[in-house]
Amino acid sequence: MAIPDVVLLTKADCHLCTEARAAVERVTSQLGVPWTEQTIDGDPGLQERFAEEIPVVLVNGVQRDFWKIDEQRLERTLRKVMEG
Repeated sequence: MAIPDVVLLTKADCHLCTEARAAVERVTSQLGVPWTEQTIDGDPGLQERFAEEIPVVLVNGVQRDFWKIDEQRLERTLRKVMEG
């Protein structure tokens, strides 16, 4: 079983990031998948690429969702990765 690399990109003073953090935590804890959070603050490359889409969920480096995280879609994506 493959373990997906889940990264939540956030920035300071972002109310959607708080909601996204909770959504990612619910889904990943249900599946036993670890995740990390990375801020785009202070990273010009990430700021340029994602500034208008934060929060963003990356799974194995691929953008899977942004703004409001769809928990069902995230769960389906993670299950698919885990199944190989």
